[in-house]
Amino acid sequence: MDVADPSTPLKPSTRASRMWAATPQLLRFLVVGGVNTVFGYCAFTALLLIGLHYAWAALLGTIAGVLFNFFTTGRLVFDRSSSGGLFRFVAIYAVVYFLNVAALWIFEQVGVNPYVAGLILILPMACVSFLLMRRFVFRSAHGAH
Repeated sequence: MDVADPSTPLKPSTRASRMWAATPQLLRFLVVGGVNTVFGYCAFTALLLIGLHYAWAALLGTIAGVLFNFFTTGRLVFDRSSSGGLFRFVAIYAVVYFLNVAALWIFEQVGVNPYVAGLILILPMACVSFLLMRRFVFRSAHGAH
């Protein structure tokens, strides 16, 4: 059977790959971000379980999470191998962090509970992160993606 033949049913992995590729990029970014969050937390807890102090577990877990995130985001969201741009990737994380803290401060000034403010900011910060990553880290060879 020829896989290229339109009358031939797709193999499940091929069908899943095509469905994933057809998923809007921002939605892929959010899904991969969720997976990356779980990975980072699992790395942190695994390091705690082997006896590391929480500060070291947080540091090493964050480093592992950022590296994992860099490669998965590049490959699964932006369809690019991540051969370069790690510095820009980390710099964007820093920019988003400072934007988030500034927004939390603004919410604090108007009396919004920080837990609620944090929830409100999840999606806007994810969108800012997505746009910055698409523009400065995982841009296509032909300009904007």
